[in-house]
Amino acid sequence: MAWIDVWNNRPFSRVELTAAFESIDYVPQLLGLMGESLFPTVRASTRTVGIVRGVSRYALIPTSPIGAPPVELDKKAGDVRPVITHRIAKGSTVYAEAMQNMLWAPESDQVRSIQTEIAERGRMIREDMDLTHENMRLGAIMGKVYDADGTTVLDDWYAAWGISVPAPFNFNLDVSTTAVRQKCNLVRRQMKINAKGGYVDGSTEVHALMGISAFDLLISHPEVRQTYLNWTAAADLRGPYPDSFTYGGIVFHEYRAADDGSTLSPIASDEIRFFPVNGRDVFQRVLAPAEFDPFVNNPGQEIYAITIPDRDRGAWVRIECYSYPLYVCLRPQMLLRGWGTTGV
Repeated sequence: MAWIDVWNNRPFSRVELTAAFESIDYVPQLLGLMGESLFPTVRASTRTVGIVRGVSRYALIPTSPIGAPPVELDKKAGDVRPVITHRIAKGSTVYAEAMQNMLWAPESDQVRSIQTEIAERGRMIREDMDLTHENMRLGAIMGKVYDADGTTVLDDWYAAWGISVPAPFNFNLDVSTTAVRQKCNLVRRQMKINAKGGYVDGSTEVHALMGISAFDLLISHPEVRQTYLNWTAAADLRGPYPDSFTYGGIVFHEYRAADDGSTLSPIASDEIRFFPVNGRDVFQRVLAPAEFDPFVNNPGQEIYAITIPDRDRGAWVRIECYSYPLYVCLRPQMLLRGWGTTGV
């Protein structure tokens, strides 16, 4: 039977299938849209990586007489932590029986039909992978990364660097007289103070993820309302972020769970989370290599795909996808939080 040869055909080799999966179109989520400006990518060749967090401080240099030795730079060694990247994997099996109606079709149609089936399942797995990466990005910008169950902590960057979670800002958005712009100024100033060199004037932006009720209160607040209406009237000038607008030097985003409830969003309806974009050494995305040839000890990729055929009977072929990411926050002191209303 010629159709069985499809399971070992060249388009299904590990390298080519992985490349094909990287090109599958998908709908990016909000944090993923920010790309390298939020999480610069480091492609590691090992599963364990050493994360270095430098100690940055600035000091005035006292004047000295001619001939005197210069003041010696006191540069403390960085804190190095070995961290293991995380493994996420998902698979699906295509059974030959499901292709039964294609047995007597021309061979080219058989190959295309099987490729279409694998591509469709690969697309679904890729969407789940993207959702998992977005969940890890969300955890990193909040200082604590959770597994898919929403309770198991994968990475606690506050604890890792011995930093206390900062006290929240209360925006009092349910009070019509609240000076919202002044609240924004307080957040930006605090982030700059906490940055220790991580905030670059003219480049770094302060962004905020907001729960639904907090975002609705913000855009309907008397002080903000006219600015928001002008912003929505100039939609073509807003940039790439949906459901977002800028006020008081902060880019505010409405961040909500998917309509089907599949997104594990830990952001409460009245919560606000502030984080820097285009900061210096604030976040990193580490990608480690896969655990099978020919990828071992090579620079990591975002996603890997392999096929496992039933070589004994040709009854099925299994497709599996893997990813080995680590979303790092090196300056969790810059991650600020707040609430939209009074008394929370």
